Amino acid sequence: MSEPSDRELLRRFEPVIRYTRGERFFPMAVEPYLQQSSLWKQRPNADAICLVPDGQLTADKLAEPRMDDFDTIYFLKFIEPLDIVHMAAYALQAGMTDQKAEDKFRAGRGRLARVGYSSRFVDALFSITLLARGRVPGDTAAAASIAYQQIMATQAQYHYYGRVVRREGWIALQYWFFYAFNNWRSGFFGVNDHESDWEMIYLYLAENATGEVTPAWVAYASHDFAGDDLRRRWDDPEVEKVGEHPVIYAGAGSHASYFARGEYLAEIELPFLSPLVRLVDNAQKIGRRILRTTQGGVYVSTAPTESFNVFRIPFVDYARGDGLTLGPGQAHEWGEPGLLDPPPAWALNYRGLWGLYARDPISGENAPAGPLYNRDGTLRRSWSDPLGWAGLDKVTPPATTLARLREQQQLIAKRRAALMDKIADKQQELTGLELEAAALRQQPHLKKLYLAHEEKIAVASKTLQQFREQLITDDTLHEALERREAHLQTGQPDPARAHLRRAHHPASDVNQHLSFWGELWAAISIGLMMFAVVGLTLAVRFGELPRGYLLFGLVALLTMILFVEAGFRRQLPRLITSATDALAIIAALVLLYEFFWPIVILSILAAGTYIMWENLRELQS
Repeated sequence: MSEPSDRELLRRFEPVIRYTRGERFFPMAVEPYLQQSSLWKQRPNADAICLVPDGQLTADKLAEPRMDDFDTIYFLKFIEPLDIVHMAAYALQAGMTDQKAEDKFRAGRGRLARVGYSSRFVDALFSITLLARGRVPGDTAAAASIAYQQIMATQAQYHYYGRVVRREGWIALQYWFFYAFNNWRSGFFGVNDHESDWEMIYLYLAENATGEVTPAWVAYASHDFAGDDLRRRWDDPEVEKVGEHPVIYAGAGSHASYFARGEYLAEIELPFLSPLVRLVDNAQKIGRRILRTTQGGVYVSTAPTESFNVFRIPFVDYARGDGLTLGPGQAHEWGEPGLLDPPPAWALNYRGLWGLYARDPISGENAPAGPLYNRDGTLRRSWSDPLGWAGLDKVTPPATTLARLREQQQLIAKRRAALMDKIADKQQELTGLELEAAALRQQPHLKKLYLAHEEKIAVASKTLQQFREQLITDDTLHEALERREAHLQTGQPDPARAHLRRAHHPASDVNQHLSFWGELWAAISIGLMMFAVVGLTLAVRFGELPRGYLLFGLVALLTMILFVEAGFRRQLPRLITSATDALAIIAALVLLYEFFWPIVILSILAAGTYIMWENLRELQS
C-alpha cells in the first residue's frame, strides 16, 4: 500500500468548525487579504512609513527580505475606520440583515453576573484603560466586515493551510485558519479587536505495523495556552467527530477552539496586576494544601475553576455552535488547502504583524504575526515543537509502547545490577573501616587517625543507605513496569483523561440563574459604588457630615454592597458565617494586642505546670 501524500492526509481528517450565531469572519486565503492591505514599518519614536500601498501588495512582495534597525516593526493595514455616515449606514444594513436572517448574536446571561464584585471592579478598571490604549475601535471592525463581505462576494471560498510533521513516531497534522479580523470585543463583549487572526489545531496520527494510520490525539489551540490540557485522546467522549473529522467549536469573534459547545469563562491577566495575581494564586495553593491535610488528604473543589483569581479580568468566550458550520459533508465545505511544508516564502520570510500595529501596551489590540512567528519575530512553539506544545513529547506512539517499555525495564535491570555491585563494594569498604577503627580505639596516640576513620565510616554509611534506597526504588519501578506491561498486553486502554489537570469546560448552569434584578445589579453595581463614594466625599467636604464619618461611611457602603451581592447570589448564610469568623479573629487579635504580656506569662506558667504534671505521672508509674 502506497504511503498517502500530505495533502491526502490533510483532506482525510480535515476538521468541521461550528461557529456561533453572529460570527462575521471565517477562514480565508491570504492572497485576497493582502490585495486589500498595505505594508508599513514603524521605527521607534517615528511616524509609520508606508512601504507598499493597498492594491499593490502581493505574497511575493511581502516575502521580500528587509533589513532595518532594532525594534523596527513591520505591519499590514487592512482597512481604514468608517466615518460617522458610513458607520450609521453599516449599522442599519447589518440590523436589517440580522433580523431577516435571524442571525443576530444575543449574549444572554451577562458575563459580569457570573463573577464576584471584586472581579467586576477590576474589569471596570480594565475598561477605563481602553481609553488610554492604542486600540482598534468598533468602526474599524465594521469596515473590516464590509471589506470581508466584498472579498467573499467575488471569491466565496473557505480555506485552510495545512502542514504534516513526522516526528518521534507520530504524524502530526497541523491545520491553520486565517481570519481577516478578530472582533471579540466589538461583536461579543470580549477582550480585544484586532486585524487578522491565525488559529490552529493539531491532529496526531499513530501508524501500526502494516502502515495504516489512525487518529490517536487531537489538540486545540485556545488563546495563548499550551500543554497537556489542550490535548484529548481520540476516543475521549468530549471529542465530537463527523466520521474521521474532529469537530471544533469556535469562540465567537476570538476564534479560539473548543471541544464542546458552550460558554467559556476566560480570565485575562493584566501585566501591572501580575504581582497580585501571583500572590492570590500562591495563597490558593496553600489553602488547598491545608484543606487536603485537614480533610484526610482529599479535597474536592465545587468552584468552576480552582485557579479563579479576582485580579484577572473575566470574559466570556461564546462557542455555542448555533451558527454557520463549515467542513466536510456540511452546507459549506473547504476549498483546496494550502500547504505550509515547505513553508511558502510569505510565511517564512515575513516576520511582521498581519494587521494593524495599534501600539497597544499589552498587545491585545495589536495584530498577530503569521503561522511561524510570535509578535516579536521569534519562532512559535506550536510550529517548532509540535509534540511538546501539546505535552505529547513524553508519550510514545501505541505501536512502540511495549517495545519502549521493555527497553526501560532493561535499563532499570542494568542499573539495579550496577547498583548491587556498588552496594557490595561499599559494604566491604564500610566493614573494613569499622575493623580498622576498632583496632585504633583505646590508643591515645592514634586519636587523630581514629577520628578520620569515624568520618569515613559516617560518609560510607550514608552513601550505602542511599544506594539501598535507590535499589528499593528501582525494584518498585521494575515491578510497576511489569504490571504495566501485563496491562498493555490485555489491550485495555488507559483512562482517556488521566493526563488532564485543569481542563477547560463550559460554564455550568448550576448556581448561575439570577433574576432580572440580579443581572441589573451586576451591570450597575460598580457605577453605583462610584457615585456613592463621590456623594459621601462631597457630603463630608461641604460639612453635611462630620469629617470622621468618611471612613465609617465607606465601611458601611462596602458592607451594604457585600450583603446585596450575597443576597442576589443566595449566599447570605455563608456571608454571615464568614463575617462572624472574621469578627472572631479580629477580636482575638485585639485581645492578643491588649494583653500580650499577661498572655505570654500565663502560657509559660501553663506549659511549666503541664511538664511537671507529666513528669510526676511518669515517676508514679
